[in-house]
Amino acid sequence: MKILFVIDKIELKYFEFNNLVTNFWLIKGFLERNNEVYITINPYLSLKADVPYAKCYETFVQDGNIFYKNILSENQIDDFDLVMFRPDPPVDIDYINATYVFDFVKKAEVINSPSAIRDFNEKLHSVYFKEYMSENIVTASLMDIERFLKIHKQIVLKPLNKCFGSGVMYLYDGDPNTRTIINTMTNNETTLIMVQEFIPEVKQGDIRVLTLGDKVLPYAIKKLPTQDDFKFNTHNDDFITASGLTKSDLDVFTPVAKKLNSMGIKMAGLDVIDGKIIEVNVTSPCYFIKEINRVYNIHLEDEICDFILTKNLLSL
Repeated sequence: MKILFVIDKIELKYFEFNNLVTNFWLIKGFLERNNEVYITINPYLSLKADVPYAKCYETFVQDGNIFYKNILSENQIDDFDLVMFRPDPPVDIDYINATYVFDFVKKAEVINSPSAIRDFNEKLHSVYFKEYMSENIVTASLMDIERFLKIHKQIVLKPLNKCFGSGVMYLYDGDPNTRTIINTMTNNETTLIMVQEFIPEVKQGDIRVLTLGDKVLPYAIKKLPTQDDFKFNTHNDDFITASGLTKSDLDVFTPVAKKLNSMGIKMAGLDVIDGKIIEVNVTSPCYFIKEINRVYNIHLEDEICDFILTKNLLSL
């Protein structure tokens, strides 16, 4: 197969040896199965009349690492069998414009669907699964947030368009900075934010649950908070441990996987605390492959690549 990865600009800059990122392992896995794999970034996409193109680099594997040839070629996106659309947030206007280009793709299979990503906010649309979430509201209203805080005593405020925990704030009832924090987060009641009931178990970490097609993978990791924060904020082995899922967990989250898959979101990462979903990662969900391989003694990239290539995800 001929495969195109749309990756983040920072990943292109540090492409080789970057085994912390999911794309490294998937690209390596596809290459080792004798597929042609190319990489591009959002600014290299274009539309000529109604034909979508990508300027891209061909990748290769050597001595267990991946590299790319420093020759930029232009290809029609429909010349690829599969496109892995995985640029990182924020989902800003440049990101959204890139998804528009894929509205004109006719033949290539694209995972995850760019239009589905465009229509799915990782924080706000988690509410599709409200029965598995803690109490929450989406609002820009100071009064609404103060009322929510009074009821729940401890809350978390999240911007809707950031990632990696950026801009997330904790508030407790009686905090002298309450109004300052709320006004800063909402830009003086002009910007919607997600407000969630604080889950004290976050101090023991949050679990990344991985979906692939209609199923939930049995391998999960727990992301531990650092000493100076209430949340996971550094990609370091010292703060990542195994967290196996029970049959009950699989039964609970499988309907979530099926719903996401039906929407065109075939790979996702659920962030879960004490059995409650706090976020659904769909843009470029990190599968923590390096860490899962280490703690479970497996090769997760093989399972993912084989699953995709045997057309469990493809509809070619």
